[in-house]
Amino acid sequence: MDMMREADRLRVTLCGIPLDNPVIPASGTFGFGYEFAELYDINRLGTFSFKGTTREPRFGNPTPRIAECAAGMINAVGLQNPGVERVIAEELPKLRKVFGKPVMANVSGFGVAEYAETCALLDREPQVGWLEVNISCPNVHGGGMSFGTDPKQAAEVTRAVKKVTAKPVIMKLSPNVTDIAEMAKACEDAGADGISLINTLQGMRIDLRTRRPVLANVMGGVSGPCVFPVALRMVWQVCRAVRIPVIGMGGVSKAEDVLEMMMAGAAAVEVGAANLADPLASLKIIEALPEAMDRYGIRSLAELGEGRGE
Repeated sequence: MDMMREADRLRVTLCGIPLDNPVIPASGTFGFGYEFAELYDINRLGTFSFKGTTREPRFGNPTPRIAECAAGMINAVGLQNPGVERVIAEELPKLRKVFGKPVMANVSGFGVAEYAETCALLDREPQVGWLEVNISCPNVHGGGMSFGTDPKQAAEVTRAVKKVTAKPVIMKLSPNVTDIAEMAKACEDAGADGISLINTLQGMRIDLRTRRPVLANVMGGVSGPCVFPVALRMVWQVCRAVRIPVIGMGGVSKAEDVLEMMMAGAAAVEVGAANLADPLASLKIIEALPEAMDRYGIRSLAELGEGRGE
């Protein structure tokens, strides 16, 4: 019997870059990484996507920004970040001390030129392996998701970023559209190297005592286990519409969720809200994967993904 080494069973490839495993903490749930390095060796992760970065510093939305819901949460943080120059000057050097793998840079913007400018700066950083371009944030006014709900605008951002970068560009899509496959195809045709989805669904809560919305922003992004079936359906659809690798996310909270996402065609999987509920969530998922694979007769994750990440 062919005895494949345990570590080899988990290896996958994402846009030509090898990963020790497919588990990637999602942007906005893992800071800039070094905070979690105090809890465990974050080099055990496949990689992670750092906090959404814009050209200029952003304070974010007014509080309250978080509301609970059944099997999930709603957030309207609003892309709070120190701006790309400080990320490069301060955050990446701190990360370099605790993380020896390529990191995924998550970029947001409010105009095509801004996306391109921010991506061009991060593309020069040796530590950045992939650029995850967020055209899907539902919590900011005047940008973000407006690009992710119109195929022409999504393609325009993709082309602009590809012109100024050499590293793989992964377009992060919004689920708040009629035809997710059309959005993914538009990005692929414009030169995207990969697709990641889904970002949060739009939702809200009302405080029965005050009779007013709980969030200062009124609406926010719904995440957590409650969105998993929607996310899985969209990953399935996109994986059948494009030839480029797809990163699946949305409500992933256990090893079995990773296997489902990869059976749907995902090359890798991001873990979001689960990290906020338990800082060790991503590590626990990695540790549980071999046993879950054994239970379902899966020899290696690379075979599951059918080479889509190559």
